[in-house]
Amino acid sequence: MIVLAGLVGGIIARMLRLPLLVGYVAAGIVVGPYTAGPTVVQIHDIELLAEIGVALLLFSMGLEISFGDLQPVRRISLFGGPIQVLLTVAVGAAASKALLGIPVAEAIWFGSMISVSSTMVVLKTLTAGGVSSTLASRVMIGLLVVQDLAVIPMLVILPQLANLDQIGPVLLRSLASAGAFLAAVYFLGTRLLPKVLRWILTWGSHELFLVAVVATGVGVGYATHAVGLSFALGAFVAGIVLSESEFSHQALTDVVPLRDIFGLMFFVTVGMLLDPRYLVANAGRIVLAVILIFLGKALITGLLTRAFGYVNLAPWIVGLGLAQIGEFSFVLVREGSRLGFLTKPTYDLALTCTVLTMALSTLVAKLALPLGRLFQAATPASEQPVAPEAVTALSGHVVVAGYGRYGRLITRALKEAGVPLVVVELNHALFSDLQASGLECIWGDIGREEILRAAHVGQAQALVLSLADLGTAELVLRHARQLNADLTIIARAGRDRDVAVLQKLGVDAAVLPEYEGSMEVVRQVMSRYRKLPSESPAAAQRGA
Repeated sequence: MIVLAGLVGGIIARMLRLPLLVGYVAAGIVVGPYTAGPTVVQIHDIELLAEIGVALLLFSMGLEISFGDLQPVRRISLFGGPIQVLLTVAVGAAASKALLGIPVAEAIWFGSMISVSSTMVVLKTLTAGGVSSTLASRVMIGLLVVQDLAVIPMLVILPQLANLDQIGPVLLRSLASAGAFLAAVYFLGTRLLPKVLRWILTWGSHELFLVAVVATGVGVGYATHAVGLSFALGAFVAGIVLSESEFSHQALTDVVPLRDIFGLMFFVTVGMLLDPRYLVANAGRIVLAVILIFLGKALITGLLTRAFGYVNLAPWIVGLGLAQIGEFSFVLVREGSRLGFLTKPTYDLALTCTVLTMALSTLVAKLALPLGRLFQAATPASEQPVAPEAVTALSGHVVVAGYGRYGRLITRALKEAGVPLVVVELNHALFSDLQASGLECIWGDIGREEILRAAHVGQAQALVLSLADLGTAELVLRHARQLNADLTIIARAGRDRDVAVLQKLGVDAAVLPEYEGSMEVVRQVMSRYRKLPSESPAAAQRGA
């Protein structure tokens, strides 16, 4: 029922030009316990499945982020992140006390909940827009990492508000155990995990590799849950650790379909928590709270981004992009309710604000560019400073797909000619040879969009398909042309009739190596019989 409702909601959202997650949340309201019609009754069971969706999303996010990627934004992440959390907690608590009438202790819980943004929503928005590699996006991801980590001390500090004299030892023990566990995960993940995956790949079973990757994400998540940390946070750490290996791009490609289905369950579950009757009865208070949250978070995060030297449209993109409340807020709200710190009215308000800000987040984020441009137009033009930390990427290079017999020769010739190139290879034994040669290389299936993005096809000048596979060529052409309409694509044909098929698919050149080789043999024979001194029949035929 959830999948069917999500499909209908997604189709309607697309027809209305809205983000898919808005349709998923609306579908959750329809099949939830507070509305008439079909109802999902096993809500707790679905919530457990939804947690897997959050974990898989954070795992895939970790796969896309390497420590090298976060290096350019480390200053704002490590210093700006904690400042943003503390400022949002303080301002959120004061505003909720003064404007919403929430008692002081509950207001601190409410402010803490507001301080965390939604990694799930932000990543979904960045991925859908294909902008996850921009500088502003990396700033957002860096801040999200710090916010997610901040939930750990929050879960320790908030329950101790009534007993502050004991908070120091409890917090130190919690942080020490968390740090020791995460260090162990990092050590085992960088030393042991790659060896295990290489061993699995020697059997040539792609299915077993997929199972191993998913088991890594949810297994580390379960281990972190067992030691008292967040299940989703553990999956995220596992993704970051795996991102440092050559398996990251293909692992991401394999996980994406599972992530999207379980992610659908998460957003539908979010909608199921929303009670339309409470929404109608407290509409004024809820609207005020949602507006204050969006404005407050956008101002704090945007101004902080500008204070750290990011200019032009970056503060607008980061501020409005992180203005929603996050999924870890559900953890804080439920814990506060369970321990008796949050009354029913505050609990309902927090839950409703979380759902609404997540649902409206993508619409608010779309305002960043037009509002930023209006602000720039209204502001006197002065010097245009550049962001303090630039992110460089490959550009104007050649992507070679396949490092077999033909791909190896092509790669060697391009390298000797000084042409910048990236080689993509799925066979891990051949990939090991590539690594040993020192060439820029990626392990993965060139037919998947994520692998093409990892090879920076959007900035490439040419793509060479040395694989004589029409199915792969069709997939590559479809995705590559979307990423780079001006890309030159040269493909190898396996048979005579494949040349016409490849040309019809839209390659710029289709080459049949056997034909070219046979023509060279003919040229050698004819030249020795002094009937064709220089020009080959293949060249003559191409000229004709």
